[in-house]
Amino acid sequence: MSRNLITGLGAALLIFASCQTTPESGKIDRKAVVQRHNIVNQSADTLASLTVGNGVFAYTVDVTGMQSFPTYYKKGVSLGTQSEWGWNTFDNDENYLFEETLKSYDFNNEGRDAKYSVQHKEGGRNTEATEYYRVNPHRLQLGNVGLAFTLENGEQATVDDIQEAEQTLDLWSGLIHSKFTVGGQPVEVWTAAAQSADKIAVKVTSPLIQAERIQVFVRYPFPSGQFLDEAAYYEKEDQHESKIVAQADETAVLEHGLSGTNYFTGLNYSKGKLEETGKHYFVYQPASDLETFDFSFTFAEENNFERGTADYEKVARESQDSWKAFWESGAAVDFEGSTDPRANELERRLVLSQYLTRVQCGGDNPPQETGLTFNSWYGKPHTEMHWWHGVHFALWGRPEIMEKTLNYYFHTFEKAKALAERQGYKGVRWIKMSDNDGNESPSSVAAFLIWQQPHIIYMTELAYRDKQDKKVLEKYKDLVFASAEFMADYAHYDVEKDRYNLGLGVIPAQEVFQAAKTINPTYEVAYWDWALRVAQEWKERLGEPRVEAWDEVINKLAALPVQGDVYLATETATDSYTFPKWMTDHPAVLGALGMVPESPKLDKGIMKNTLDTVWAKWSWEKTWGWDFPMTAMNAARLDLPEKALEALFMDIQTNTYLKNGHNYQDGRLRIYLPGNGGTLTAVAMMLEGWDSSEGDFPGFPKDGTWKIKKEGFKKMP
Repeated sequence: MSRNLITGLGAALLIFASCQTTPESGKIDRKAVVQRHNIVNQSADTLASLTVGNGVFAYTVDVTGMQSFPTYYKKGVSLGTQSEWGWNTFDNDENYLFEETLKSYDFNNEGRDAKYSVQHKEGGRNTEATEYYRVNPHRLQLGNVGLAFTLENGEQATVDDIQEAEQTLDLWSGLIHSKFTVGGQPVEVWTAAAQSADKIAVKVTSPLIQAERIQVFVRYPFPSGQFLDEAAYYEKEDQHESKIVAQADETAVLEHGLSGTNYFTGLNYSKGKLEETGKHYFVYQPASDLETFDFSFTFAEENNFERGTADYEKVARESQDSWKAFWESGAAVDFEGSTDPRANELERRLVLSQYLTRVQCGGDNPPQETGLTFNSWYGKPHTEMHWWHGVHFALWGRPEIMEKTLNYYFHTFEKAKALAERQGYKGVRWIKMSDNDGNESPSSVAAFLIWQQPHIIYMTELAYRDKQDKKVLEKYKDLVFASAEFMADYAHYDVEKDRYNLGLGVIPAQEVFQAAKTINPTYEVAYWDWALRVAQEWKERLGEPRVEAWDEVINKLAALPVQGDVYLATETATDSYTFPKWMTDHPAVLGALGMVPESPKLDKGIMKNTLDTVWAKWSWEKTWGWDFPMTAMNAARLDLPEKALEALFMDIQTNTYLKNGHNYQDGRLRIYLPGNGGTLTAVAMMLEGWDSSEGDFPGFPKDGTWKIKKEGFKKMP
């Protein structure tokens, strides 16, 4: 399996020329900027798969422009077909109750019976219930749709028979054009995603059509029930059903039935025949008198397809129009003319990250960390990652995409309220790991995380700042105020020290600390302070009185923990920079300035010392993709622009950006969209600045190596 992670990363860390850096005048040629980063594949590189989609539905293809070899690609960027609505649940044959996942805690000896949904490890029914509710519901791989080729000797072609490949994703139009040969015969495939339906259309031309040696197959895998679902699990054929439920000239409808759902696939095609040739396997054979055929497929929850034709050109025009409108909206940046050797690579990451997040992160819910490509954590969104998935849209002048994802908080509000009540708190406690309906997943880490709680305040504040419209305040005020109500109530009053603590009972964003032993993690305290202050501002903007209980917490919230001249990860980790385990995972202490705006509690001199200490001592090989933009934002706010760029280009595997733009982590997590979103956020901040910044490009060096045109960005708080 090819693993060409990236070209030129090492070179991007080296020498700089110098001239005067100034804002470049003139309008950006957006099309030129985007298209100079079009992706070209010339081999079946399993980490260079390409995706088309519309934000709520995505289809990932191999070098043939379809999903012809899903098994070969499954350990790379898997060939997934996923939609926001596509979920399944296995039968609960043992009648497990969610209550069996709960465990009571009283961390601060208050007589509290706070019930948390955790992973029971003692074996028996509680452990089994935990596993059931972690796996269920799970996001579905809707189906593989690919090309099958027969060689002259009658054998089925393998990926090794795909030769002379030349595949291009045109980012400006969202269209993929694939050319290759099979057994010496040319094949040409055009691939387009509809923007108003979960639909893909392809056009195929080849002499193999006349020879009846090329077919389109539709194959339904079974849900793997594993942490990952790589879209190629073909076992357990007898545990699901698929069949043709309607068929006429050039059209058919397939139904796929599983234990927890059934859905439909509408097919339209040029003349030919469609038949079931195996279990969960359907084949379209184009008529032999065709030189070119069209084939389209639409996935839907209901069988309400209208009779139509497989019109590739119509879908392609829809894609072209939609992508043109996207690229011409919002912000853009052009680094052409820069002599810093990192400039082109940074521009590439920005363009491709915009493409990937627009394709995979535009629904009514926070996306999962692997988007709509393949499952991670059973396909479930993680709300603590929502900031990294969503904030960049607002800073790049497209707040409507971010705001759409905020619908999740409205339709899961009652379940978040019930979670807070179950633990004896006021307000709403946002569920860290859930399905789109807010059903909680048991986790001995997720249950104790709190840094997702202020995200809704941050993102709705961005929405308000964009329009400065009281209607935005009215729309989101219940979410903001209920979130703040929990935050104030969650803070525990320490009588002896006359202060409010976060903890015991918290696992910080740096997930290496135990809930029962952790108090006042630096990042969470800073974020709590900022978000409660903003919630009070919302009260004032709406002409409502400030909430005294919130001010009480703001005024007496614990100080950011310091030892010597550096901030600690948590108040209870006094060996933060000597004990090796405490220097792994996210260096979240840096998030207290950068991701979080400057707090009155924070001393920038101490934070500068903290950055230097973390930079020198951290186990960077044990970090995640968004840690590098988080570090860059910290450095930028400390007026260290060169350090910010060094953070973005740190030569660490989890900071790798593949040929297709995806942020690679490791062999398990081959794509990681929070890294893409984080890079977009950090660079927007470095370009446009933040509330207290001054001048142009405050996050970029003023040594003359950067020539920058920018337009349409919004300042960060």
